[in-house]
Amino acid sequence: MLASMEESNCFSEVSLEFMNSNPSLTLLEALKKGTLFLQKHHVEEPRLNTEYLLAHQLGLQRLELYLQFNRLLEEEELNALRQLLLQRSRGIPLQYLLGTVEFLGRIFLSDQRALIPRPETEQLLEHVLAHHQCQRILDVGTGSGVIAISIALEKPVAEVEAIDCSLEALELAQENAKRYHMTNIQWHHGNLLSALEKKEILSYFDLIVANLPYLLSKEISTLSRELSYEPIIALDGGEDGLYLIKKLIRDAPKYLQSPGILLLEIGRDQEEKVVYEFKKNGYQNILTFPDHQGILRFVQAVYTKK
Repeated sequence: MLASMEESNCFSEVSLEFMNSNPSLTLLEALKKGTLFLQKHHVEEPRLNTEYLLAHQLGLQRLELYLQFNRLLEEEELNALRQLLLQRSRGIPLQYLLGTVEFLGRIFLSDQRALIPRPETEQLLEHVLAHHQCQRILDVGTGSGVIAISIALEKPVAEVEAIDCSLEALELAQENAKRYHMTNIQWHHGNLLSALEKKEILSYFDLIVANLPYLLSKEISTLSRELSYEPIIALDGGEDGLYLIKKLIRDAPKYLQSPGILLLEIGRDQEEKVVYEFKKNGYQNILTFPDHQGILRFVQAVYTKK
C-alpha cells in the first residue's frame, strides 16, 4: 500500500512537471521538463535518457527529435511519456523500457529475462574474433545471446553453440537470433557445461567464451537501483564471486580441442585468483587484457591435452 502511495505521489510530481498555462507542450518543452525531472531523481545522463524515451514513445530515431522541436505533443503522448519517466526515475533500466540494446552497432531485444550487455562485453567479443583460426565456438552463460549471435554474424562459417541455465534467457536469445535470421546456432539449457554431458557424441571446441556472474554474494544487497532490476542469477558469483568461473576452468578441458582456448570476462581485482586457477588446472599461455578503463577484465588461457 505504501509503495502504491509513493508511486502515485511520484506520478503526480511528473504530471506537475508537465503542467503550464497551455494544455499541450512542444516536443522541446517536454524534453526540458523530462530532463529536469530525471535530474531530480538522480538518474545519470537525464537529457540523454529523456531523449531516448521521448523518441521511443513517438516512434522516432533520437536524432530526429532535433528536427521537430516545435511539434505539439498530444495529451495521450504526454501521458505515455510521464509513465516512462516515472519508471525510469524508479531505476528501471533504460534498455528495459526501450526493449532494446545496442551491441557492436546492432540492435538486440532486451528485457528482464537477461542481463543487459555492457560495453566491456563488446571488448570480450573483439578478443574472440581475433582468433581467426577458431571455427567451433561455445558461449557459456549466453544470456540475451548477443555474444553467440554476433560471433555467428561476424564468422558465417563458424559453428556456434550457446548454453544458459535460464530458460527465460534462452527464449530471449532465440528471439534475438530470429531477428537476424540466425538458424545455425545450437542452443542448450543447462548449468555451465552440464548440457553437453547429455549429448551422445562429445563436442570439442576450438574456443569457449564466457561472461559469467562474478559479483560477491554479499555485494548483491548493495546493488544500484538499476542493477537490482536485472536477474540476480546473472550477477551472483558466490561467496568470492568466482564459484562458477572456477568450475568452468576445471570442466572446460573435457570439451576443448587440443590445443583449445578458454576466454573469460571477470570482475575488478579478480585477475590474480583467476590466473592461479588456470595454472592449477594445467592451462598455459595465460594472458590478461584490460578494458577501456584500464581494469584487467579479460583472461585467456590455452589447454593442451597430454
